[in-house]
Amino acid sequence: MVRGVTLLHGFTGSSTSWGDAVSRCLHRAGLDASYADLPGHGRRAGEVEPARFSLSATLAGVRAAHGRAAGSLIGYSMGGRLALHFARRHPDLVDRLVLESASPGLESDPERSARRAADEKLAVLLEREGVEAFVRHWEGIPLFASQQALPVDQRAALRRARLANDARSLAASLRAIGTGVLPSLWSDLGSVDMPVLILVGALDTKFVDIGRRMSDRLPRATLRVIEGAGHNVHLERPEEWCGAVSAFLGQG
Repeated sequence: MVRGVTLLHGFTGSSTSWGDAVSRCLHRAGLDASYADLPGHGRRAGEVEPARFSLSATLAGVRAAHGRAAGSLIGYSMGGRLALHFARRHPDLVDRLVLESASPGLESDPERSARRAADEKLAVLLEREGVEAFVRHWEGIPLFASQQALPVDQRAALRRARLANDARSLAASLRAIGTGVLPSLWSDLGSVDMPVLILVGALDTKFVDIGRRMSDRLPRATLRVIEGAGHNVHLERPEEWCGAVSAFLGQG
């Protein structure tokens, strides 16, 4: 029987940004993959209505992509955070959960307030100066420093994909489902009673630390740290990503 898996991309990504290597990997593993577009991204670029970006509306969209039957869920970065929220709300629909470079949110009110302020500055940059100015800033943050080691053609393709975004949609996403807006799930991790694979790149030390803390709190977690990878493991080390995810989803 072919098993289903739904993938949720990161901020500025889309259903197509997982790439051919991930698609081939999941197909070889006998998985029927669905690739969702989160609000304001991919085929949903141009959306700006606040109601479409609420957490409830976002999770309803994930459920539509995921289907009614239980299956696995994979989320990268922003998509991982939303995948964790979905698993908390619909545990009966998630057999296994893969969280790549994701976090349960920020624990304290001051942290969330500071993040909302930082994201608001990014939203204003998007609205005032457009996607190109934003992408120049985004590509320069330390989180993505390891991507400078990618081949030139891959970096160019990644940049084109980022530039294809709609400025107003990205701004709406930051304001509605950014890390500083969504509630923290740190205190809820103990009740996530399903197998969880936490996948992080060794070069992304911030998320290695977050991953270790998550694995200590999740009852059935497996932590994999991928050498030579930064924040985007599936892009920077696709073979290692494939090995770890295929083995995890193939268990049981």
